[in-house]
Amino acid sequence: MIDRICLFEDPHFRRLLPLVYTRPVYDLRCGMLTLREKVQKHYPKTTIELHARPYLVDLLREQNPGTSVNRAEGQGCLFLNGRLVASEELSRQIPLDGPDALYTSGEILVAARLGGRTLDALRGKLPEFPEISAFPGLPKTELSPKMVSYPWDLVNFNGAEIVSDFRLLAPEKGEKMRGTVYEGAHLINPGNIVIGEGSGVKPGVVLDGEAGPIWIGNNVTVFPNAVIEGPAYIGDRSMIKVGAKIYENTSIGPVCKVGGEVEGSVIHSFSNKQHDGFLGHAYLGMWVNLGADTNNSDLKNNYGSVKLVIDGETVDSGSTFMGLVMGDHSKSAINSMFNTGTVVGVSSNVFGSGFPPKSVPSFTWGGAEGLKTYELERALEVARRVMGRRKMVLSPAEEKVLRVVFDLTKKERGPAGTAG
Repeated sequence: MIDRICLFEDPHFRRLLPLVYTRPVYDLRCGMLTLREKVQKHYPKTTIELHARPYLVDLLREQNPGTSVNRAEGQGCLFLNGRLVASEELSRQIPLDGPDALYTSGEILVAARLGGRTLDALRGKLPEFPEISAFPGLPKTELSPKMVSYPWDLVNFNGAEIVSDFRLLAPEKGEKMRGTVYEGAHLINPGNIVIGEGSGVKPGVVLDGEAGPIWIGNNVTVFPNAVIEGPAYIGDRSMIKVGAKIYENTSIGPVCKVGGEVEGSVIHSFSNKQHDGFLGHAYLGMWVNLGADTNNSDLKNNYGSVKLVIDGETVDSGSTFMGLVMGDHSKSAINSMFNTGTVVGVSSNVFGSGFPPKSVPSFTWGGAEGLKTYELERALEVARRVMGRRKMVLSPAEEKVLRVVFDLTKKERGPAGTAG
């Protein structure tokens, strides 16, 4: 009997750096939900367990009290690759019921359904990154599931996932408008719009749900004259500033402040882009702050596919549109400019005239004129200050993760306090 699901990371997690330095892959957002939340919705009433890199374990246990981390428990378990984008189709292809089996996609382990003696033999011995070879002798079923491999997949999948998540989560028709829509606001195709409890949509706002759904979470404020084009998602307690232009395929997670122009982008949560400036086909992590008039390019002048530096290697995204990827706790100064396909690591501070390098290592300080190491204790103090403004505290587990990431990224920064 399968009574739980264990989400695991595979060796390809590195292709999603720097976004996964500070979280497991299944806690990345795509659409309205994280990859983990999609699994929970499509396999309801099943206990979720987590498997992750050792340095993330304490943080996961702190963030998920009562959840089993790096322990295979229960009578039977369905191990699911954390890079999966779960759907109704996936839950049919990989059911909870059935004999021990593997599900693969080429050389990638997609899932393993185990029970009884097979699971007992694995307890305490599950590799850090499970692969097909860890489960010898089990029958295999080949699948072609939707999986996230690189940061641009999160961006490219986002619009369709907003639509999918909206269908999954949308309440009955009579419950869609629980917030306040002020006189002078305009809702186009209101049947395709959800406004959560405690939210306010101020005069002059246009919510255009004609081309796709719009989800406004709880306690959101959409300030006057903002325009939101669906598909779009605005998470709980976020603010959309005066005159903001939020175009299609954009997800703004909980507790963000966003203004200016945003298109086809994902802002994970607790991040700010309050002022004018363009953010396009980008992915921002948590606790990011973009200064006023920060802009990124998301289209090359020759309209060619955009290349990005991922884990030290230049990779062709195959996408014509791709903008900025920025890890947690990183920031840009006013009037900053980012070229197409720029990748900024964790806890970096970008400033100065001109375009910074297309690959900015974690814990660096500077821009086009050069980069220097951002001293760890100073970076941690800024993180504490930033989180304190939201009435939150940098916990010992979060501090430990940042310290580990600083050590893991030393080679990126180069010798003698320089980087790049």
